[in-house]
Amino acid sequence: MTSRERVLNALARRPVDRVPVFLWFHPETAERLGRRLGIPAGRVGEAMGNDVRQAWVNNNYAMEGIVHERDGESHLDSWGIRWVKEGPFNQIAASPLAGAAPEELAGYRFPEDRLEELLAPLAAAAAGAGEAFLGADVSPCAFEMYLRLRGMEAALMDLAAWPEAAAGLIGRCAGFAARLAEASLDQFRLDWLWTGDDVAGQSAMLMSPAQWRRLIKPALAEVVRVGRERGRPVAYHSCGAIRPIIPDLVEMGVTVLNPVQPNCPGMDPAELKREFGRQLAFMGGVDTQGLLVREPAERIYYHVREIIETMSADGGGYILAGSHTIPPETPEANIFAMLEAAAISREEIFDRAAGIKSGKRLRQAQA
Repeated sequence: MTSRERVLNALARRPVDRVPVFLWFHPETAERLGRRLGIPAGRVGEAMGNDVRQAWVNNNYAMEGIVHERDGESHLDSWGIRWVKEGPFNQIAASPLAGAAPEELAGYRFPEDRLEELLAPLAAAAAGAGEAFLGADVSPCAFEMYLRLRGMEAALMDLAAWPEAAAGLIGRCAGFAARLAEASLDQFRLDWLWTGDDVAGQSAMLMSPAQWRRLIKPALAEVVRVGRERGRPVAYHSCGAIRPIIPDLVEMGVTVLNPVQPNCPGMDPAELKREFGRQLAFMGGVDTQGLLVREPAERIYYHVREIIETMSADGGGYILAGSHTIPPETPEANIFAMLEAAAISREEIFDRAAGIKSGKRLRQAQA
């Protein structure tokens, strides 16, 4: 079974040879595993059985430390946001609208003239996708993009003090994400649309659910609509405690929820499966903050087996993944244990790595 067949079957609750897997490694984790396997970091996911391949198409790098080698180095992205390397991540150093008055927000110009450049990573991914399940990531789509342009403090203040100005720019952020989605889906053979909009912290949402429904939901719905009108599943990512808005996500047409952080209130994977499993598929649920980093490999194996059985109890609707990037401090044995629980053996991983080293073109993540 190819990766594409495996994921599509799981989403449709049809039989699969094993649970599909999405591996999202921190760059340092990928580098370490690449050294262990003797292959480039960029091909670690392929060797380890990753079934989902996607490209981020908006040039707005959030966290990945992939641009600079030394702390303090920075770059300006297509949106006018300056990012600086701090430790393993890039952090926002300056937001272009941080000092703008509310009435000035409408004058912000989006990088409309750079669509081809923004789509370039997807073109490269599509060219080498083979039998992989391929998606376009147009996140951040609405509020999170607004937050990056405005800065955290001003963005949250705007929701209460200047809601009309905030809603206007949030809507334009989503409109641009929708255009990226349209271009991606119309130009490439894609299997889903990936959307995202971080609107919660570890304990609660960043705004009230009522504010989200009034100011953010209509904008995000426009992005989701692009995927659904073209017959594609739509995945939605938001870290944190988003339980209050999950029914709204279902209503607007989201079909896959990620990353399901189990240590956040209301985000227990088993409870979410019971309540929303008929309407949503889930991708995530393996705690990368505590469990995967700190527990012994044997416990990881049995815990992940339990997650797979629980989240696939209705015949599918689940993609195994971490609750965020797999961090650098994760023991190698624990990563292998998670994959072994998904019926991906070490022998299989090293065999694929050997094929990559020898230059053979392997069938993506076959059993």
